[in-house]
Amino acid sequence: MTMHDERSTARHLSSIAGAKTAIILGTGLGIMEEAITVAESVDYGDIPGFPVSSVAGHQGRLLFGELGGQRVVVMSGRFHLYEGYSAREVTYPIRVFSLMGIRTIFISNAAGGLRPDLTPGSAMLITDHINLTGRNPLIGPNDDTMGPRFPDMTRPYCPSLNDRARSFAQGSGIDLKEGVYVQVPGPSMETAAETRMLQIMGAHAVGMSTVMEVIQAVHCGMDVLAISAITNNNDPDRYLGAPIEEVIAMAHKAGPAIARIFRGILEG
Repeated sequence: MTMHDERSTARHLSSIAGAKTAIILGTGLGIMEEAITVAESVDYGDIPGFPVSSVAGHQGRLLFGELGGQRVVVMSGRFHLYEGYSAREVTYPIRVFSLMGIRTIFISNAAGGLRPDLTPGSAMLITDHINLTGRNPLIGPNDDTMGPRFPDMTRPYCPSLNDRARSFAQGSGIDLKEGVYVQVPGPSMETAAETRMLQIMGAHAVGMSTVMEVIQAVHCGMDVLAISAITNNNDPDRYLGAPIEEVIAMAHKAGPAIARIFRGILEG
């Protein structure tokens, strides 16, 4: 896709949206749609340039509506490297959102916990990340109108949004954990040895999305808030499988708390 295509798509969607905040719903987190007052829905296949989600637990549609009294655009389902998409294709919607004038993005995902306290059904505020995909959406020619050639990544997750998430969670009785998220390519799950490696590296939750989108959002000058729905706990000494049905079920369990935090921040 060329920048002309991205700008054309942004102009088309801007006439529908009028939003300043975008939200990405991860695997099994379509339940969060229940918190959103939806005015209009568009299938990804009907949006020029948008990839099409092919994974269970991803609806594959763009929602326009309200949450917390604010107009939002919501990706119900995302795209992954393991589906065969490039890092640039995965992050196409982020660039479109930026061209639409969106300055804040809330991201959710399903992740495996790498600490004992990150139990299935809990939520973890992402404070930093590790990119183990070997990919980066900014590789190639840089469009200086979108962002700098070498974007700073010292604080990819907006400190003020993180503070507001912590404050809301505490005041609402939500047990919001915090930690470092690592993205791996997938689609195979981690072995016990790989899990030990991730723990030694300082990762607290592991998944197959999000980091590409965060890098692109930071490049575009967006404020980012990201929360993981912990769907399973990876204990290398008592290793258990994580079938997709279980992942989706646990994401459903964590989804309402994440939606409450997103709504609470938007309500101000």
